[in-house]
Amino acid sequence: MFHVQPRVQGVTPELLELYRQISPSTIGHLTDFGFLKGLQPLFRPIRLLGNAVTVRIPHIDSTAIRYALELAQPGDVLVVDMSGDEERACWGEFRTYAALQKKLAGVIVSGCVADVRVIAGLGFPVYSKGISALNTRALELQGEVNTPISVGGVSVQPGDLIVGDDDGVFVVHPSQAEEIGRRAMEKERREAVKRQEYGYADRNGERGT
Repeated sequence: MFHVQPRVQGVTPELLELYRQISPSTIGHLTDFGFLKGLQPLFRPIRLLGNAVTVRIPHIDSTAIRYALELAQPGDVLVVDMSGDEERACWGEFRTYAALQKKLAGVIVSGCVADVRVIAGLGFPVYSKGISALNTRALELQGEVNTPISVGGVSVQPGDLIVGDDDGVFVVHPSQAEEIGRRAMEKERREAVKRQEYGYADRNGERGT
C-alpha cells in the first residue's frame, strides 16, 4: 500500500536567500541537531539548498520514488529513507535525468546510489551512504511520500530546509531556520574579518592582494 501526502512548501524565498552562502560547517557551530551522519557527497565541489520532499521505501521496492518525482517542484530536494538498507542503490542515471527535467535541487539517500560517473558528469547534487551495483526494483508493493522519515539519525519532515556542501548536509526546520540563519551569517561575517587578518581573501584559502 502507498501513502502519498501532498507536497509541503516549508521553505520560503527569504530563507533560500538567507542560506545562499551559509556553510553547513557554520551551522555545526550553532547546533548539534540536524546533521545527517554518515552521508557523503557523490562528488566535490558540491552545493545543495532546497525544500525537502520525503520518501520512504521498504528496502527492495523503490516505486515510491517515482511518485515523489511526479509531485516534486523545481528547487525541491528528495530525501529517501531506505528503511535501513545500506546495500542496494535506489538512485541512478535515469532518475537523475527525471530530476534534472523537473529542476530539482538534489537528492539525499540513506542507502546507496549507482551510475556514479554519469551523475557526477551531469553535476547533479547527490548525497548517500555509499555506492552499489546492486539495485532496488519497481515492484509496486509499498512506500510513503511526504511523511516524517529518519535519515542519518535525523527526523526529516516534508518542507524542511536542506543545506549541503562539501562538508555534509544539515536539515533545518523552517520554524528555527531564520534564527539559526541569522546567527550563522553573523558568525561568517566575523570569520571573514579574521580571515583578512591572516591575509586570506576567502574560504578557498586564497591569499588576499
